[in-house]
Amino acid sequence: MASTADFKNGLCMEYNHGLYVIVEFQHVKPGKGPAFVRTKLKNIKTGKVIENTFTSGVKVTTARIERRPHQFLYKDDMGYHFMNTEDFEQFPLEEELITGYQFLKDGQNVEILFHAETEQALSCELPAFVELQVTYTEPGIKGDTATNTTKPATLDTGAIIQVPLFIDQDEKIKVDTRDGSYSERVK
Repeated sequence: MASTADFKNGLCMEYNHGLYVIVEFQHVKPGKGPAFVRTKLKNIKTGKVIENTFTSGVKVTTARIERRPHQFLYKDDMGYHFMNTEDFEQFPLEEELITGYQFLKDGQNVEILFHAETEQALSCELPAFVELQVTYTEPGIKGDTATNTTKPATLDTGAIIQVPLFIDQDEKIKVDTRDGSYSERVK
């Protein structure tokens, strides 16, 4: 249990039958009436951010979340299979729990969030940037670079993203997994 005085960014709590992380909070003491805490809470499973106001001194139930390193093995009809890099235990995970699943490569290291009391997997987070190879893209037309134009490119994971015209087939690029955008060429 924690009170509103213990609120800090990153605190995980049970709220409305779900797990939420505090993204932002602000203690407010108006001139008239009791003090309160204005918060933005992010649902761990859905990623939806809600705003809520807590009266000062209210008790909330905190939840312990653990980040554990895992390695992606393969995908089949049961889901995406991961292996714990510490005890080598394997288990499948549904596609909905993985952010940026289209950028997963065999052998890639990820972090999986677990609810410490129930040992339930909550979500899987890829690194912020991954290096992938362009398997197919149309050649750029010479002299067509007056503006920031882009073209579609298929990556070795099967994902299709927009890249600048100077990117050619079989080049390695860095991709931002949070929004699926091109970041830079890999030398």
